[in-house]
Amino acid sequence: MRYFIDIAYDGTAYHGWQRQPQSITVQEELEKALTTLLRSEIAVTGAGRTDAGVHAKQLWVHFDYANLLTPDEQQHLVFRLNRFLPQAIAVKTMTPAAAEAHARFDAIERSYSYFIHQQKNPFLVNQSYFFEAEVDLELMNKAAKLLLGRQDFKCFSRSNTDVKTYLCDIREAFWSREEDRLVFRITADRFLRNMVRAVVGTLLDVGLKKTSVNELKDIIAGGERSEAGASAPAHGLYLTAVRYPEEIFIPYGRQ
Repeated sequence: MRYFIDIAYDGTAYHGWQRQPQSITVQEELEKALTTLLRSEIAVTGAGRTDAGVHAKQLWVHFDYANLLTPDEQQHLVFRLNRFLPQAIAVKTMTPAAAEAHARFDAIERSYSYFIHQQKNPFLVNQSYFFEAEVDLELMNKAAKLLLGRQDFKCFSRSNTDVKTYLCDIREAFWSREEDRLVFRITADRFLRNMVRAVVGTLLDVGLKKTSVNELKDIIAGGERSEAGASAPAHGLYLTAVRYPEEIFIPYGRQ
């Protein structure tokens, strides 16, 4: 039986989502917990990978387990997982899914938020990027509109990546001022590795008037990572939502 679980985590102490040799990752912690509690070797597949220090308010993962768990048993497993996992990782929900459902390939939309604080705050050291310089938010939003639609975003991709295409369909991209912080929100069908942090760094350059809106057009068209801005630090970035077609989830009793 295939199950999807919705998790959240503070990525500060982890070397990203994906299991790696000699590094502590969120995937490793989750697989270890599931294997121990279910007494069966469990491997999980995530909706995507987050880099070291990046956080997630929602990341769906799937795993296979031989037994059919009732709703009460699923709820109890969530409870036990939250007692077993480190404090920085939480399981929110669990739901059965179609046998062929895939956490990564069936996702139809992903959303990220990037947080910036401009006054020193010791409580945000690992949760938000401290960026003191004044920026032109209106100009940054004008530039952000250039990102909308289906385009080749190679200029924002990590070099030497193994993707087959750099095309992404960005459906939302905008900055807002929320209380004492600047927040960038972006939604697309898919993202390239390091893409959101590269976008944020480039838009900050626009806000500082180091890069013009017209120059950003040329950067996107040129496809050269070296022409775009430096990547913003990982700790300001949050994966906030991953969305799927409703039909991949199966109500209990229809398995």
